[in-house]
Amino acid sequence: MSLRDLLIRIGEIYEPDGKASSDLPGHALLWSVQKRQDLPWPPGCFATGYGGQGNASRTPWIGVFDRTINENPHEGLYLAYIYSSDLSAVTLTLQQGVTHLSKRYGRGATLHRYLITQGETLRGALRPTLADKWRDTLHLLVDPKDWRPRAYEKANVAARRYEMASMPSDGELAGDLREAVQLLQDAAAIDRFWLQLPKSGDPVLEYPQPEHGDPLSGFRPKSSKGYSVVLRGGTAERKQEHEALVLRFGHHAHARGYSPITVGVHPRDLVLRHQSRPDQEWLVEAKTVIAGKEYLAGREAVGQLLEYRHVHYERAGKTAPHLLALFTRDIGDYADYLETLGIASVWERPDGWGGSRLASEWKLTTSEAD
Repeated sequence: MSLRDLLIRIGEIYEPDGKASSDLPGHALLWSVQKRQDLPWPPGCFATGYGGQGNASRTPWIGVFDRTINENPHEGLYLAYIYSSDLSAVTLTLQQGVTHLSKRYGRGATLHRYLITQGETLRGALRPTLADKWRDTLHLLVDPKDWRPRAYEKANVAARRYEMASMPSDGELAGDLREAVQLLQDAAAIDRFWLQLPKSGDPVLEYPQPEHGDPLSGFRPKSSKGYSVVLRGGTAERKQEHEALVLRFGHHAHARGYSPITVGVHPRDLVLRHQSRPDQEWLVEAKTVIAGKEYLAGREAVGQLLEYRHVHYERAGKTAPHLLALFTRDIGDYADYLETLGIASVWERPDGWGGSRLASEWKLTTSEAD
């Protein structure tokens, strides 16, 4: 049976009323998912069908789990094909586990606020080229008193909805599932560090430099949710793209053998160290680029990198760092100008990370072979 046929067939024969039972054809088919060998689950993933315990679920679903991330639907992150209560549609959604959280936050508004806030943070870490295509609403058409499906709706991070009457081909479904696994992996990376904003009135803390050991122990980027910073003359809004960019690049740099550090380096955005050069640092300044105004982001990066090098290194008698400007998009010919100043450039691309000659020499860019 193909994935398309499975999703359609469950919608046709599932029995949402009465008791959950393997004697019912719809429940039996749903529960058989875990043992089937003919479904296109991505490498490292497995799936299980859920139709309720005791009473039948009004919104049956198939959970898809990446073994390297989570195997428990009660907590953590996972993927799920969740059916609407009228079985007219099924939505592939990146979910936050709600059962464990309900023990701490209850089953109502407090839980919903937590899930919505955390979902915004997780969405900020998703690569934009994929996240923009996964903005469907998870609407299950359930009674407001049915707490679990309502929590599923609030727990959604990214989603793609399929109407039963116009189900895509197996090839499209398989491609969507591969994208969803990538989104799951992106979200799991930020979830690992439990990012959250300081509460109003909290003191600003400077943490000591991380000890040798976990190369990510000093990497605690801010939340990607928008926030305000008070400046002389008023208040300015910081965009979520900035913090999400630092997060994604930090994990990329880690995969390239660097230790990304945000702890204790304020006001610098990010510092990199490499195990082969323990006495050397890479000073990183991140900038959001507006199309047609790449020069503005470049100018700002130059000014801050040179200032921070002087204040935090030269004046302190420390070894001067390598300088790296990090951008949300290609800055074109401006990258050549930065290179004349000894500043490398890296920018995000749909397929990875592009950059200048120096950035490539430092192995901080990606190619088709990666």
